[in-house]
Amino acid sequence: MRYNPDAHRRRSIRLRGYDYAQAGAYFITICTDNRRPLLEPEPTKQIVCDVWKELPDHYPHVRLDAFVIMPNHVHGIIVLADVGAGLRPAPTPSVRTRRHGLPEIVRAFKSFSSRRLNANFGTPGARL
Repeated sequence: MRYNPDAHRRRSIRLRGYDYAQAGAYFITICTDNRRPLLEPEPTKQIVCDVWKELPDHYPHVRLDAFVIMPNHVHGIIVLADVGAGLRPAPTPSVRTRRHGLPEIVRAFKSFSSRRLNANFGTPGARL
């Protein structure tokens, strides 16, 4: 059965009122545009994998767990660490730290992946 955007309307499966910036492990699934099998070629897989591994460089409170690339989607576990007292100094008025939530981290992963894939394959702006 092929994906039909008219028959398969997108709906949010997020819990209403839940704070997706709070510490915890989150299982995510991200599909390609119209579920096309865009993630099969090895160079594509490597680029997507590299972007996944770089997420903690952009978001220090992110830890990564299992990750798998399928032909038209990826599955992964993102752990948002508790950023309470620890080795880092407490925020002061001169030092502001922003805790990014899961939706922004997923958006960034999609954006970073798309830009890097489009640059690599010479397809600027293509939907992935």
